[in-house]
Amino acid sequence: MRQKQSNKRHGDKETRGRGESFTLRLRASPFLRFAIALFSGILMGLTVAPVNAWFLGWFALAPLWLLIVDSAKSKFPFLPISLAWGIGYHGLALSWITGIHPMTWMGVPWLASLGIAIFCWVFITLWGAASVAMWATGMRIICDSIPQPYGRVLIGTALWCGVETILSWGALFWTSISYTQSPYNLVILHLGQLSGPYAVTAAIVAVNGLIAEACINRRGAENAERISSVFSAPLWFVNKYLISATGLLISLHLIGFFLYTPPLVQPPAAALKVGIIQGNIPNQIKLYPEGLRRALEGYTTGYLSLVDQGVEAVLTPEGALPFFESNIIHSSLVAAVRSQGVVAWIGGFGHKGKSYTNSLLTVTGDGKLFSRYDKVKLVPIGEYVPFENLLGGIISRLSPLDEHQVPGSPNQIFNTPFGRAIAGICYESAFPEVFRYQAQAGGQFILSSSNDAHYSASMPAQHHAQDIMRAIETDRWAVRATNTGYSAFVDPHGRTKWISGHNTYEIHAETIYRRQTQTLYVRWGDWLTPLLLVSAGGVWLVNFLIVQLSRKQGLN
Repeated sequence: MRQKQSNKRHGDKETRGRGESFTLRLRASPFLRFAIALFSGILMGLTVAPVNAWFLGWFALAPLWLLIVDSAKSKFPFLPISLAWGIGYHGLALSWITGIHPMTWMGVPWLASLGIAIFCWVFITLWGAASVAMWATGMRIICDSIPQPYGRVLIGTALWCGVETILSWGALFWTSISYTQSPYNLVILHLGQLSGPYAVTAAIVAVNGLIAEACINRRGAENAERISSVFSAPLWFVNKYLISATGLLISLHLIGFFLYTPPLVQPPAAALKVGIIQGNIPNQIKLYPEGLRRALEGYTTGYLSLVDQGVEAVLTPEGALPFFESNIIHSSLVAAVRSQGVVAWIGGFGHKGKSYTNSLLTVTGDGKLFSRYDKVKLVPIGEYVPFENLLGGIISRLSPLDEHQVPGSPNQIFNTPFGRAIAGICYESAFPEVFRYQAQAGGQFILSSSNDAHYSASMPAQHHAQDIMRAIETDRWAVRATNTGYSAFVDPHGRTKWISGHNTYEIHAETIYRRQTQTLYVRWGDWLTPLLLVSAGGVWLVNFLIVQLSRKQGLN
C-alpha cells in the first residue's frame, strides 16, 4: 500500500514537472507563443468556406485567451501574439480577396495589379488583426485586477462583442466570428433572433474562455488535496470550467433548437413566386460591348422564360444592366417587362446629384420605375476611394466606372407592388443593421442582389453564409440573385431551398412567403452587447473597490 502511495506521489510529481516544464518553455520562447497563436488563428480561419470546419470555432480562440492571461502574469508582450492570431484568422478567411488580380482588363498593368491585390489582402488582414489586438489590450488591462476566472470570461466576452460592434459601424466588416457557424450550425445561428450576430459571437467567445480558464487553473488543481476516495479535488477543479463550458454549449444549442423547430406559418395569401436570373457575365467583359450585349440578351431571355413558369416577379443581380436608370427604362429587358406585365427588380445605376449610386430598381408591368434602393455600404477602394485626395490618383482604376460613387441614405425603405421589401446589395450582407432597420420598418422579404464575379468559389459561399444569418435574424425569406453564383432561396430558418452552381448561367423560380413577424432582435436591436459591457463594468468596479478596501485595511 505504501509502495502504491509512493508511486502515486512520484507520478504526481512527474505530471507537475512536465506541466511546469512546458509552462517554462512557453514563457521562455516567444517563437512558441507566436506559433501557437498563429496556428490557432488559422484553425479559426478554417471554420469558413472553403473548408467549413465550423466546429473548430468552439475552441480555436482558447489558446489565444490562455496566452493573453498568462502574458499578464509573466509580463510577456501580448501584442505580437494577438496580432499573430488575427493574421491567421482574418488572413486565411479573407484570402479570396486576391482574386481581384489580374486587373489587366481594366488597364492596370500585371505587376501593378498584383501589388494592388497584395496590398488589399495585407490591409484587411491587418485591420482584422488590429481588432484582435484591441480586445487583447482590454484583456491584458483587466487580467491583473480580475482574479476570478468567471469574471474574466464575462469581461472577455463583453470586450469581444464591443469590438465587433465598433467595427460594424465602420466601412470594413466581414469576419465576425459569428459567421464561422454559417451555414451548417443553423441551431446556434438562431440565437441571432434574440440579439443579432453578437449573440452568436458571445456564445463562441464565452465557451472558448471557459475552456481556456480550465487550462489556466489546472496547475492549481493539481496541488489541491483529495476530498474523497472516489472524487478528487484535482478532477473537480480541472473539470469545473470544462463542465461550465460544456453546460453552456449545450444550453445555448437547446435555446437555438427551441427557436429553430417551430414550423413556418405560410398562408397562401402571403405566397409570392419569384424568379432569379444568374447572368454569368465575367467582370472582364462586363463593361465592354460584348458584355453589354450578353447582359441584355441573357436577362431578357431569362425574364421571358421565368414569366412562362408563372412567376410574379424577377430579381436580377447587382449591376445586371450597367446603365443609368434613364437608359435601363429603354432597354430590351424593360420592353419585355412592358409586354409581359410582370415586375422586375433590376440592378443598375442611379443619379444622385453629380454622382451616381449602385441601385436596385423596381420596374412595374407598365414599364415604369416604381421604387429605387441605393446601396448604403460601399466597398472601400472597389466602389469609392478612402482619403481620395491622397490615394485617388493611385488606385482610382479599381472602380468599374470612376471614383464618384456615393452611398444611399441609411434610412431607406423599399416599397414594391407586393409590399415593403428588405433590400441589400452585395457587401451590405455583412452589416446586420441594414437588414434589421428595414425589417423593423415593415420589410416582409429579403432581396439580396450581388456581383461576386472575379473571386474563387469561397467568396460567394461566405456571402451566402452571411445572407443566411440575415434571414434567420429577421425571420424572413431571402432571395439571392448573383452574377456568377451562388444565387439561392433561403427560408426564415436559414435552410437553403435551392442554390445555383458557380460560374454558370441559371434561372430558377421558387415560392416565398411574405412575413410580418418581428424577432426580439428586430424590435430591440443588439441589447446583449450593452448588457454584457455594463455587467463587465460592474464586475470590474466591485473588484476595484475590494482592492482599495484591502489596501486601506493593510495600511491601518
